[in-house]
Amino acid sequence: MAVFWKAVAGGLLLTVSLLGGPTAGQGSLRGKKQVSGDSVFYLSQARDLWRPLIHTAVNLSEINSIKSSFQFRTYDPEGLIFYGDTKNGEDWFVLSLMNGIPLMQISKEGMLVSVEGGLKLNDGKWHTLEVSNQGKFVILEVDGSTGLKVGMQSQQTEEVISGGLRLALGGILIEKEKMIVQFKPQMDACVRHGSWLNISIPWESEVEELRHCYQNIRPGSYFSGTGFAVFIFQTDEYAALRVELWADFRQMNGTILSIKPLQKELEFRVEASKNTEVHLKEKFILKSTFKKLLITFSKSELKVLQDGDESQSTTLSVNPELTTWREGLLAIGGLLGEGEDGSHFLTGCLEKIQVQGRDLDLDLAVKHMSISSHSCPA
Repeated sequence: MAVFWKAVAGGLLLTVSLLGGPTAGQGSLRGKKQVSGDSVFYLSQARDLWRPLIHTAVNLSEINSIKSSFQFRTYDPEGLIFYGDTKNGEDWFVLSLMNGIPLMQISKEGMLVSVEGGLKLNDGKWHTLEVSNQGKFVILEVDGSTGLKVGMQSQQTEEVISGGLRLALGGILIEKEKMIVQFKPQMDACVRHGSWLNISIPWESEVEELRHCYQNIRPGSYFSGTGFAVFIFQTDEYAALRVELWADFRQMNGTILSIKPLQKELEFRVEASKNTEVHLKEKFILKSTFKKLLITFSKSELKVLQDGDESQSTTLSVNPELTTWREGLLAIGGLLGEGEDGSHFLTGCLEKIQVQGRDLDLDLAVKHMSISSHSCPA
């Protein structure tokens, strides 16, 4: 099933097809191998969109308290962290981030509750999170202090819960439509030092090999030289297309940006090695000493501006057919080729990417699993 994301900004429409299976982690879970729950997990590892990275199940008769804790680190403002349920998904709990702030959604005995609050956690630091169920309350503690506390009481006679309890990281085991607040699940984040229900239980991994987390990180999008991120774009014929890139271009190697209009050959690319090269039918070379590159496509010209300095701008008059693209593919981190193939992949950290003045979130692209959308190794 394909999921589409659209964002309209200044006449530009970006449409991204995210390939995935079912819209949630429903159905049978085919664990490929067992892993320890206190391992280090990178949540954005490639898999079906809502399917958990790892999951486990335990009988409620085996546990004394419903409490789990773990350390969490991210620069990503939005995504899914932790899920738990009983009664085979009838009662459930989801912890995520929205705008960097913790969001809890709970279903219990037919009641649905959503609450968000506390400090932003997407600061790139390790935070200790503890989730517990204490009677009628579900409590989230952050770094030893209460972050969120939700009380729920039904008019129905409360039943003694028995049977199984399921836990999952990075995905859910229910239909996503059951949640009150919808969000994108992908999260460039790491989890470590997990203590789950105060017992030692094995987890099952949905991927053959777990990806490592970087020891230290900084904000940005990191490309390792093995793949790229692709967006489908549509533009208003009267709107100028603006792409801004922030980076230490001296440390970049490979294709930073390429554009291929629909049913046409590759029209435009920006490449970096010792210098930065801009190609649109002809090539011009920029010294890679700048930190910001603004590329503007208008009806009859291409303008490249370095570090906001007009004295360092380059303007090229072009045939309007070359810059008035209506739709096509925009790739970050690689050279577009035939079909889905790419080449000349980028190695380096793009500190920030904007299209039409808006941050471009690579979590919403069709991208190679090696790309870290919100963090670079420091």
